[in-house]
Amino acid sequence: MTNSAKTRTFLLWTITIVITLSSVVYQRLTGPTHPLRAKVEIGEQTFKFKLLRSHVTTGDALMELSVPDEDITGMIRYRRFRSHDQWTSELLARDGDNLIVSVPKQPSAGKVMYQISLVEKDGAKHDLTDEPVVIRFKDPVPPYILWPHVLFMFAAMLLSTRAGAEALVRGANSYRIALWTAILLFLGGMILGPIVQKFAFGAFWTGWPWGHDLTDNKTAVAMIAWIVGVWRARKQGGGRVWIIVAAVITLAIYLIPHSVLGSELDYTKMEGQ
Repeated sequence: MTNSAKTRTFLLWTITIVITLSSVVYQRLTGPTHPLRAKVEIGEQTFKFKLLRSHVTTGDALMELSVPDEDITGMIRYRRFRSHDQWTSELLARDGDNLIVSVPKQPSAGKVMYQISLVEKDGAKHDLTDEPVVIRFKDPVPPYILWPHVLFMFAAMLLSTRAGAEALVRGANSYRIALWTAILLFLGGMILGPIVQKFAFGAFWTGWPWGHDLTDNKTAVAMIAWIVGVWRARKQGGGRVWIIVAAVITLAIYLIPHSVLGSELDYTKMEGQ
């Protein structure tokens, strides 16, 4: 390999890694299950918190809010999402410098809306958020299933971007990288993905045509794009434009926050609920 080829390969991998990591961070920070940051100012004091939006079904969702000023108390109001429940209000217990929040556990895919407020000694109330926070519960997923899924999906995204870059500069390895992208995406998204979904929410597939789970649907779209890309690239002895299109589609899909339109219980349709 010549020096110019080595330099080009290094630049392509650098660009690929930067794009991939940026998209992963963006997806995680914008997803509906990522903890919500909240800030409240009371007098000269500023309080910052992280509010949970995802929790396992093994117990209540517990949060500790650091509020050292004992003249400030707290309260929570909550009700199940998609239910006919009335709002329940409770005072927050104090443990030293912390106020303890407890959101009642739910079955898998069950959601709870909750809103927390800090209350001054004179009764002035300060809501931590403008709107109630929605938290979804899920069953635990074994690490030996979850981490391979995450690893394969990350690797697929990495190679997808690399394949697109290789095709863009008319590199000789476009087809080989594209093929590995399709393989990793199939293993991570179409095999391990449904298994993770089954452990967490009790169903292998909740996307089209049986549901509207956007995670399932976007994985299927990416898989189709790479099947077409690999097929056309092989058939046309290169077909770089198809690989570029598949890479662009995959990047666009990965920019959609994870777990949007995910599995959720509708308590209004459950008998006796």
